[in-house]
Amino acid sequence: MTALEKATGDVVFKFEPFVLHVLCQELQDAQMLHSVAVDSGFRNSGITVGRGGKITMAVRSTHCLEVPLSHKGKLMVSEEYIEFLVHVANQKMEENI
Repeated sequence: MTALEKATGDVVFKFEPFVLHVLCQELQDAQMLHSVAVDSGFRNSGITVGRGGKITMAVRSTHCLEVPLSHKGKLMVSEEYIEFLVHVANQKMEENI
């Protein structure tokens, strides 16, 4: 709270879930892993193929959280709400694990 009260710009509370990158030998391997990831609830997962043919499968969850706290130095939320956000982010971290 002390840091927020001293802020002069915009402050955002942000939680980002884990991302697991898997290098795959074959596109079929990446497609199978992608299907398993999506079926397991990791809907933001995807496959990328680099210029050199490197196939990477990224397993991503949807457990992100991004909330503005202050704007131009003005605190926009209460301390109670910030405590709530920390609790929600900690729950999301447990889900990551």
